[in-house]
Amino acid sequence: MKEINAEELKGNLIEMINKKWALVTAGDHEKANTMTVSWGSFGEFWSKPVITIYIRPQRYTKQFIDEQKEFSVCVLPEEYRKALTYCGRTSGKDVADKFAGAGLTLDFCGDVPVIKEAGITLICRKMCEGDIDPATFADPEEEAKVYPDKDYHRYYIAEIEKVLVPDEY
Repeated sequence: MKEINAEELKGNLIEMINKKWALVTAGDHEKANTMTVSWGSFGEFWSKPVITIYIRPQRYTKQFIDEQKEFSVCVLPEEYRKALTYCGRTSGKDVADKFAGAGLTLDFCGDVPVIKEAGITLICRKMCEGDIDPATFADPEEEAKVYPDKDYHRYYIAEIEKVLVPDEY
C-alpha cells in the first residue's frame, strides 16, 4: 500500500460509495465495529478534503464513531460483496466477531481500525456532525419514503487525513 493525496483518488467518487459500497470502521484496539455504508459524499469543507457519511441512530457502529475522533472508510474489491452485505445486515451487538463472520481482517493504521482487505482506505477525522431534520426537507414526500420509522440519519463530515491505495494504483 502507498499513501496518496485525497485529490488523487481516481474514478467516480459517487459510485465508490453508492454502487460499490464501503465499510465505516471505528473503535480502538480493545473493541471496534464496522458497518456498510452506501450513502455518502466527497468534497471540500473548511478548505480541507472531506467525506460525509450518514448513519442511522440504531446502528451499533454509531456509538464507536461518537466515542472516537477518527474512523476509517474502506472500499473493498468486488470479490468482497458478500462481506459488505453481511456487514450491512449483521449487527456487531449480535455476533462475537463481526469481522471474522464477514471473512475480513481487522487491522490498524496507528490507532484507527481499518479493514486489511480494503482496496482504498480513508483515514478520517470528524469535523462536524448533526442530525437530519425533517423540517428542512424541500420535498416532504421524501420523509415517508426514506424515514417511515422516523429514524433520521446523523451526518458526519470528516477530513480525509490519509488515503491508502495499492502500490499499482
